[in-house]
Amino acid sequence: MNIVLNVEGMSCGHCVSAITAAVQPLPGVTGVEVDLSAGTVTVSGTPDTYPDRKAVTAAIEDCGYEAA
Repeated sequence: MNIVLNVEGMSCGHCVSAITAAVQPLPGVTGVEVDLSAGTVTVSGTPDTYPDRKAVTAAIEDCGYEAA
């Protein structure tokens, strides 16, 4: 199961590191993929421990990015 969010303001490796570090520890998250060129963040989880979309969005926005 995946959550795909459009994220504005990402431009470099630091952005990738910051978002990954903020989202990876959330409950239910098994993987984080940041695609700078597409402006997306894909968060993976398993069906029984699916990550909370609101928590993922909040973690990204706490890093200073707009997530939708």
